[in-house]
Amino acid sequence: MPHWRDARWDSAGLAPDPADFRDAVVQVYAARAWGWKGVFAVHSWIAFKRPGAAAFERYEVVGWGVRHGLPAVRRNLRPADAYWAGNPPRLLADIRGPEAATLIPRIEQAVASYPHQGAYRSWPGPNSNTFVAHILRSVPEIGIELPPEAVGKDYLGAMRWFARSPSGTGLQLSLWGLFGLTLAREEGIELTFLGLNFGIDPLDPALKLPGLGRLALR
Repeated sequence: MPHWRDARWDSAGLAPDPADFRDAVVQVYAARAWGWKGVFAVHSWIAFKRPGAAAFERYEVVGWGVRHGLPAVRRNLRPADAYWAGNPPRLLADIRGPEAATLIPRIEQAVASYPHQGAYRSWPGPNSNTFVAHILRSVPEIGIELPPEAVGKDYLGAMRWFARSPSGTGLQLSLWGLFGLTLAREEGIELTFLGLNFGIDPLDPALKLPGLGRLALR
């Protein structure tokens, strides 16, 4: 396996060119993590562009450098829709126009209010998926669920056990991101065991399994 520095980090062509598309855009992405972690987990991030802006803003959480005092939340490390260590990104949300413009200030507030600015732990969190889940809970109008491979999305902190589900359409109980239960319109029924998600979505029939993700039953 090549070193992660030698992997692809360029644009995958999923984000509109700001020179051609002048309206506001909000996008959420996920891509398989680097190395063996990618068997079980994805890395997620959020990107947005204001109306008329010449470039996207991208926010995510990474672990390198945090032990030496760098913040966990990083801005504009890569293009908005870049490959993640050679793995192609998956577009989870794509909101454009006036609706996106109204969400951007609230997304910025959610980035600033993220409670783990100086902490990172790949399992069970806080990690990149914990960060994006925090934004989704804070701005439920984004209207998506994170995939079951987003290990860390259910981490609420050491002393917080109850919250809205990441999609904002239900509730969840989570004990340190290791054990928990989520009941929500978007997520369906999810059980968290040792940080891994098992579940079923009865409204859009699918099974959810660690590593494999969402398996449609239709």
